[in-house]
Amino acid sequence: MNGGRRLVVIGGDAAGMSAAAQARRVGPEDLEILAVERGSVTSYAACGLPYLVAGIVPRPEDLIVRTPETFERDFAIQVRTRTEATDIDLRAQRVHTVDAAGREREEPYDFLVIATGAVPNRPDLPGSRAEGVFGVQTLDDGVRLRGYLEEHRPSRAVVVGAGYIGLEMAEAFLIHGMAVTVLEAGPEPMGTLDEDMGALVREGMVRAGVDFRPWTRAIGFETDRGRVSAVVTEDAAHPAGVVVLGLGTRPDSALARSAGLRIGSTGGVAVDRRMRTSQENVWAAGDCVETFHRVSRAPVAIALGTHANKQGRVAGTNIGGGYASFGGVVGTAVTKICGLEVGRTGLNEAQARAAGFEFESVAVDSTTRAGYFPGALPITVKLLAERRTGRLLGGQVVGGEGAAHRVDVLATALWNGMTVEEVAGMDLSYAPPFSPTWDPVLITARRLAERAY
Repeated sequence: MNGGRRLVVIGGDAAGMSAAAQARRVGPEDLEILAVERGSVTSYAACGLPYLVAGIVPRPEDLIVRTPETFERDFAIQVRTRTEATDIDLRAQRVHTVDAAGREREEPYDFLVIATGAVPNRPDLPGSRAEGVFGVQTLDDGVRLRGYLEEHRPSRAVVVGAGYIGLEMAEAFLIHGMAVTVLEAGPEPMGTLDEDMGALVREGMVRAGVDFRPWTRAIGFETDRGRVSAVVTEDAAHPAGVVVLGLGTRPDSALARSAGLRIGSTGGVAVDRRMRTSQENVWAAGDCVETFHRVSRAPVAIALGTHANKQGRVAGTNIGGGYASFGGVVGTAVTKICGLEVGRTGLNEAQARAAGFEFESVAVDSTTRAGYFPGALPITVKLLAERRTGRLLGGQVVGGEGAAHRVDVLATALWNGMTVEEVAGMDLSYAPPFSPTWDPVLITARRLAERAY
């Protein structure tokens, strides 16, 4: 790469700033780098927002990894916050930006990274813009919601949608001592789990005091003097002093689409293994892109900071003149809900069918530690394997403290294309405070191996 060039990064969180920082590390010293961010902060831990709202994380600044001042001082990266990129001219290699004061600029680039993230799914329903109805996507969102709780002290909360963010927010409201109702359009919480595993999560939520309503869709919001007072469904109105919409996200690819870049079947920006888009010298990374699923072999769009940081680093390495590639994903995720640790990786049953696999599945109940050891808690492990080959296709874990880390064993096995017979023979660690003699993963893999071949 020749020196004296300019990199513009659109988006100042995980993917964008990882790309900028890595390009600075490996690129020439005279590479000029500008990052524009429509929010007020850079490089923050979005996954910590429910814990900020709950009060477990005391201050918003505790979630900020690097400030704009840090990037400018330590990396010589110019950062403009509260500045939105509104148009990309690929032919002229320019980005049009507008800041909070309405000032417009044309920013030329030699290299461009699009890291616009994801946008929450927000239904256009009557009353959905009322005061007290929140999406929780950015740090500013979390700060506003926490401030609303402190100011109005609502006694009842309704969460619409029972995915990861919805359930984590439900627990945050329980911590505040509120009565919590969760409305879910499907039969069980956490649609990325199979129904039998989702049922375990529901049981834990109900034990903690959550009023869970399956097969229930919001059709509107009642208000009182402009503030939300209830969530309306087809058969009831659920009182609410605060509402969180936890309906998932989709890639924010609108800017890339309008510029003429290729968009994939998932709605994410299409990129190759080096995070290059369909246009030379333009990269994309993070929640706005689609990526390759190593098990289904299909494109997917998964919004996770782990992927975003890795993809940004890959893009920055290549922009800086090095070589790096992103190896895809297996769909690993983990959370903690109402005393339960929940993890999943690979494909669930519906995804395996959609991918064309014939498979067997087994779920096994065990304990997180040796049964006689104090603190042993229930754990259920479920595995899927392809018929005849025995290849592991996916795994799900729900249980007490100590359950979640098992999903990393399964993710490693999936990454390397292992069979359940091979998983059953793995040399996993054992001591009574950590596991029964036969770890729950090994027991489940052994039983599934007996059925899959």
